[in-house]
Parts: sequence; structure tokens; C-alpha cells
Amino acid sequence: MLPMSVVETPILREVRGNHRSTAGVHLVARDYPKGLRLDPHMHREAQLVYAARGTMQVTTPGGRWLVPPDRAVWVPAGLEHAIDVLADIEMRTLYFDLAWLKREKRYDGLTREFVVRVSPLLNQAILALFDARNTEERTELLVRLVMLELHQAEDSATFVPLPHEQRCRRAAMIVLDDPTGLHDIDTLAREVGTSARTLSRLFSSETQLSFKSWCQRARIAAAIQRLSTDASVSVKQLATQLGYASVPAFSAAFRQVTGRTPTEFAGKS
Repeated sequence: MLPMSVVETPILREVRGNHRSTAGVHLVARDYPKGLRLDPHMHREAQLVYAARGTMQVTTPGGRWLVPPDRAVWVPAGLEHAIDVLADIEMRTLYFDLAWLKREKRYDGLTREFVVRVSPLLNQAILALFDARNTEERTELLVRLVMLELHQAEDSATFVPLPHEQRCRRAAMIVLDDPTGLHDIDTLAREVGTSARTLSRLFSSETQLSFKSWCQRARIAAAIQRLSTDASVSVKQLATQLGYASVPAFSAAFRQVTGRTPTEFAGKS
């Protein structure tokens, strides 16, 4: 087994806008094309990964985090993660020194990964940090604003937890490889060499979701991915492709997971 890569900052020499502020935050701006994969790695700093444009998927040992343009993901220091670019992205990443986080008493609640719903205020604060005209005072104020917003913005709607138990993990990957399929737990259980009862118990204990709820979350994550990367797809087409009997049934399931309808989530009129 190869050792995990610990990536130093600056990540690459050719990044645009790469500097360390006096507030203990390292800023990196980079564009990535669709289809690119950043293989599993980790950083010594904690990081807030945000795509000002485009969609990415962040995978950690705990699960898959879909990150459309109105989301960001917090990745703690030392956590293995991989990034798949699902649509051309303009990535803006903030790396936080652990010493600064602890000194500023910002470390509580930031020791695990989570997705952040990016409000218009948080969006503008992140983008403003990359303004080359910033003074030291303005940068420090913007960093504090980001941290204040960060603590109020956690959102797990686009997270699909991944089980660790081997049979359950295989079953989960079968579903994720084809989230639009109608997956029967009895058939899946036979495929991974266990009983439906055991597989059901494993999903509940490993993901804190029932098998049915977990599959629904996987399907909604697939829907979010399509809505974020394909502007031409209609809600009706998506409902049909995902196997829902009607648009209202799809919208109800989508709202149950995200708190919004597909139309509201996509920002379509």
C-alpha cells in the first residue's frame, strides 16, 4: 500500500493568487477542467474548498460530498480526500494554520468534514479575499467574516455517507455506480454475500440511515449533480430518469433531503 501524499502549500508553482495573509490563512486560486481528478491526499492545514463556478465531488473516508456552486466543503487538517471535477471549476481554497485556529478559538466544531451552504455574504467575502489590493486590516476582517459565516452554514443535504464494513461498502458502491436504478435489497444482499436483514442492519449502523433513505439520498445527490452540470435538463426529464412516478413525487423526495424543490435548488424560474 502506497503512503498517503501530504501536499505542501503552495500546492503548485503555477497557481494564480497564491499568498499567505497575516491572519494565518493561505489563499490559492486555480481553475480545473471537467474530468480532472486530484487523487487522495491530505494537507497539514485545515481548508475551505470553494468553487466560485462549476461543480466538484469531494470524497473522504466518511463519504462523498457533492459541491455545487452554492456549496463549499470544510476539510480538517490531515484528512485524506480526493476531488473529482464534474464541471469546469474556478476553485478558491483557504488554508487555515491550526495554530491560528486554536489561538483565535475557532477550532471547536472544525475537526470533522462538512459541507457549507454559501450565502451571498460568504460568497462575496471569499472572493474579496483574493483581491490583490487588500490591505492587512481588510484581509483580517474578511477572514473573520468567513469564519463567522462558516459556523452558521453547515448543510448535509449533498452528503452521501459511505459505510466501512466490506459487504455494506460493496453494496453502496453498486448503488452509487447506478443511482438511477431500482435497487432491491434482497438482490444486493445476494450480490455481496449476505442476507437482506444483515445488510439492512449494516446500513443503519454504518450510515445512520435506513437502506431506503440512503438510496434516496444517493438518487438526490445524482439529481443535484445533473442540475449543477447540465443547464438543459428539465425537472420532468430528471424525475423520469431517476425512476420517480411523477414530478410531484420527485419534488417531494428532493425537498425531504435538501429542504428545497429541484427548481428552487437549481435557481430556475
